[in-house]
Amino acid sequence: MGKKILVIEDNDQNRYLFSFILEKNGYQVITARDGLEGVNKAKEEKPDLILVDIRLPVMDGHEVTRQLRELPEFKDVPIIALTAYAMKGDQEKIQEAGCDGYISKPIIPEEFIKMINSYLK
Repeated sequence: MGKKILVIEDNDQNRYLFSFILEKNGYQVITARDGLEGVNKAKEEKPDLILVDIRLPVMDGHEVTRQLRELPEFKDVPIIALTAYAMKGDQEKIQEAGCDGYISKPIIPEEFIKMINSYLK
């Protein structure tokens, strides 16, 4: 099995799409539906990369990222924000929270997997 990716996304269709593309490209996928579940799954599963939606129930993606970055085991794990709201100032907020980059939704599958591969080389 390939590298492990945690997808934290509350939208069922998006979660399915991201998982499908990642698994088709040889990655092992773990999913979470809200921010708190995402933080807990990250601690349990120790993924190689984390995709986190910014607008999540219970705890938003910024807070998820901040909490994970406080833990030594997640200092070097790439965390990529997923957002449908890439407006002016959002990129700065995403970076301030500790994300390594972001992917705008809706995704283009080829671009999506290229970006994921680039973070896991």
